[in-house]
This record gives sequence, structure tokens and C-alpha cells, in this order.
Amino acid sequence: MFEYKRRIADEILKEKLLGKGAVLIEGPKWCGKTTTAEQMAKSVLYMADPKSLKQNLMLADADPEILLRGDTPRLIDEWQLAPKLWDAARFEVDHRKGFGQFIFTGSSVPADKSEISHTGTGRFSWLKMRTMSLLESGESNGSVSLAKLFENDEPIYGESSLSLEDIAFLVCRGGWPVSTYLSGKMALNQAKDYFDAVIGSDISRVDNVRRDAEKARRILRSYARNQGSQIKDDTIVSDLAANEDERVARGTVHSYIDALKKMFVIEDMPAWNPNLRSKAAIRTSDTRYFIDSSIAAAALGFGPGDLLSDLRTFGLMFETMSIRDLRVYADALDGNVYHYRDNYGLECDAVIHLRNGKYGLIEIKLGGDMLIEEASKSLLRLSSSIDIEKMKSPSFLMVLTASGNLAYKRKDGVLVVPIGTLGL
Repeated sequence: MFEYKRRIADEILKEKLLGKGAVLIEGPKWCGKTTTAEQMAKSVLYMADPKSLKQNLMLADADPEILLRGDTPRLIDEWQLAPKLWDAARFEVDHRKGFGQFIFTGSSVPADKSEISHTGTGRFSWLKMRTMSLLESGESNGSVSLAKLFENDEPIYGESSLSLEDIAFLVCRGGWPVSTYLSGKMALNQAKDYFDAVIGSDISRVDNVRRDAEKARRILRSYARNQGSQIKDDTIVSDLAANEDERVARGTVHSYIDALKKMFVIEDMPAWNPNLRSKAAIRTSDTRYFIDSSIAAAALGFGPGDLLSDLRTFGLMFETMSIRDLRVYADALDGNVYHYRDNYGLECDAVIHLRNGKYGLIEIKLGGDMLIEEASKSLLRLSSSIDIEKMKSPSFLMVLTASGNLAYKRKDGVLVVPIGTLGL
């Protein structure tokens, strides 16, 4: 029996239950939603339990209130199998007049929303769960606190024990909870199994549209080659045409990508729109990312050794893993993660922007003096172009690295932080 590893989402869920009648936890399969919800739940309904699935579906159609009976908070796992439960829970929340009544978990959006008549506004709160950050899985010691960086400008110190070989393994292993208890090939196989399940069955089940596994594989491979960029669907179409005999229509590509978003396999990043002193035109296209770097590795058939031999791809996948961690931490800080790029070529890999207006600028690099120097100059240029009369100055400028053991502040004020030291 695996001992439960604490998740950052634990405290977020606890807080949300204190202020809303129900909480919906969404995220990819195998990321730990149910296990996290079970830590808070007083009773549980497993909708997908094969022994009771047919009965549950019948009751959900005939009298969904019966399924909602039980000690609270009551966990309704994989609720999207019976969308009528949504309105039934909203009704119960209204009439019970109490907080913390239900926890819903879902690994996809409902295939059919026609049976949902209410958005849940005022009754439901939403919680996005992702795979485990390095802090949660135990690989990062968390000696550099992101929360403290937003609060003060004190010197930082941290020491990471992770080598570049370790990072390559973690990129390919991913943050799937079960993989964090395993080692070597067994740990790496978890992401491969997830990828095979996605293309083999899940991509068709998500909205009951039959899709071809090989097309899904090719589209995900193209997505992996273009992760971290702001490409259009047409680029993926062209990429497929250049690498395969059969041409895939743009509408087909869009349909597959939409299904993958509904399953939380991919999670693109919106653009940041600051107030600038210059007349720069800000690029508004989303940046393409997987919710976990291991999916990209599985799509390309890459292992840790392949990444060490292909540093360009390694850099892209390290960026995807870093973005996952930043998103997990930002959620706990009541913030969001964006990217920035303008028509002058100035860009920033990640901007963590909190609701209180504070923000930090982050460049993500494998490491090395030259890359760190270039990233620092880019961060300083972007910082100097922001109109601080209309918005706050950045709380920090950071180069987040894979290699390097020490976290420190440069003379120009830019922080250099190995990911093995970063935490909440």
C-alpha cells in the first residue's frame, strides 16, 4: 500500500469547501484527483465502479438525488458519466444551505451537456489538478519559495542535488503519482501506458466520436515537436503532410486537439498583456503545451538518453515540465501563468501574475553561462519596457534552470534558480 503523498491541492480543496457548496476537481486521468478527494470525503460514490455502473446510471436518470445521499462532503467520482448529477447537486446545495456538501471529480468534460441546465455559478467552485510537481514528488527540496519571492526582495539560497541526467529522467517519467513510487523502466512505463490509453480508446470515449489511433499518435507527435511555440493548427497539418504519406484535413486536426483538451492531455498557455512604454504589438496566440512533459516524450518515443543526445528537444521538454510546476504553485498563490512575445522578438517563457497585481518574469533554460546571460538580458529588457506608472514593477526576474546546483541572485538582480530548489 502506497503512503499518500501530500498535494498542494489538498489545502486548496479544503479552503474551497469552506466557502462553496460543491467543488469540481478536474484534471487528466491518473493525476490523483480521486485520491486527493478521498482525503476530505466522508462518503464516496464511484460512478465508474463496474459492479454498480449500470445501476448508478439508471438511478442518475430516474432519481439522481438518491445518489447524492451520504455523509458530507460526499465524493462523486467521474461525475461526467451522469451529467444529470450536476443540476441535482446544485439543487441540493441550494436547499441544504450549507457549505462543503459535495466533491465532484472528472477526467474529462461531459460528452453530452444537454442535460445540464445550470452553470453552477455560486454553488460550485473549480479546482484544476495536474500531475505532481517536483516539490510534491520529493525531487525538489523547495528551498527557494515562490511565495516569499512575491513578498520580499531578500537574498535567496538553495542547493539542488539533481544532475542533468536526473532531470532528463524526471522529464520522461512525469509526475504521475504511481510513477513516483517506482524507479527505472517501471517508472518510465507509466507515461507510455497513459499515452497508449489516450490514443487507443480515451480520445474516442471523451465525446463518443470514433477516432483513429494512428492519426491521434501522429497529431500528438507533431504537437510534441512544436511544444513551447505559438503555432496554428495549419502548421500541424503541414507537419503531418511533410512527414506522412496521407494528408490530414485541418478540421480533423482541430477535432482531435479539441478532444485532447477535453481530456486535459494538453493545456495551452494564454498570452500576457502588460502595459508597455513602447508601441510593441503583443502576440496573442496561445503557446502549445502538454499537461505533463512525459506525454511529449512518449509521443516522440524518447527516453532520458535520447534527451541527453538532443539538447534542443530536451530544452523544450524541460520547459513543459517547468511550466507544469509553475502552474501548480501559481494555483496555490491565486495566480495564473502566461507567456509573453511581441513583434520586436522580445519574449518571456512564463509570467506568474497574481490577482493582487503582483507578477514575476521567468525564463526557462537548461543552463550554462551563455544561456543564463542571454536570458537575464532578455528579462531586464522586458522589465524596463513595462510602464510602472500603470502597473507594478515585477516582484522578481528569474532564470529557471535544469543544470547547476546553487540558487543565487546575480549583481543585476536576476535570480538563477535550479528547478530542484524551487517550491511553494
